[in-house]
Amino acid sequence: MTEQKTLVLTGASRGIGHATVQRFNAEGWRVITCSRQPFPEKCPWGGGSEDHVELDLSDPAETINAVGRLQERLDGRLDALVNNAGISPKGPDGERLNTLDTDLMTWGKVFHVNFFASVVLARGLRDELAAAKGSVVNVTSIAGSRVHPFAGAAYATSKAALAALTREMAHDFGPLGVRVNAIAPGEVETSILSPGTDKIVEKLPLQRLGQPEEVAAAIYFLCSQESSYISGAEIEVNGAQHV
Repeated sequence: MTEQKTLVLTGASRGIGHATVQRFNAEGWRVITCSRQPFPEKCPWGGGSEDHVELDLSDPAETINAVGRLQERLDGRLDALVNNAGISPKGPDGERLNTLDTDLMTWGKVFHVNFFASVVLARGLRDELAAAKGSVVNVTSIAGSRVHPFAGAAYATSKAALAALTREMAHDFGPLGVRVNAIAPGEVETSILSPGTDKIVEKLPLQRLGQPEEVAAAIYFLCSQESSYISGAEIEVNGAQHV
């Protein structure tokens, strides 16, 4: 009998994160979820509230302390860490925040959630990842490589930094036997889509939105043995939006 594998996932409560929980759960993995929300009682997957850590990744001290809380739930091994949590604040009327009108506190909060939390968690759980010869997947964005009509400047630059961090981590974690990759979703059908997305979709080569399950499938691939010699890569999951 093979030992059950374990995933730690941030940003688990909706969209891509929710689909990722369901995919890994369907594959027989134990999923430990982290999000700002308490565990939803109507949740459709495995371990329940015992496998949920309520955590505000915009708080540096709370993020650092979360490492210990996660280690208590792990048996010295972690097969995969997926850094999916991300925030993209808007202006008072829902408008895009650019480099001229994003205040420093907002920059700091966005970078803590979208960038710093990823390295804090991965570094904190390095021994557990190494013991399992595990995998780290950072969720970046197409906004990390071009100006996007809806994603704000702080979000975009944090995702660009996360792509560079993926490269650096692949270099540093490789000798531990740990692979580090990223996926960069484009327009995916979730609750955070902005009005006007349909105009973008018209110009996509595949001419449709991506589904959260399609992104979750790419994440699962990068955490499975099917990708055992892939590290330091960023896979575009965007219907050829980047071409």
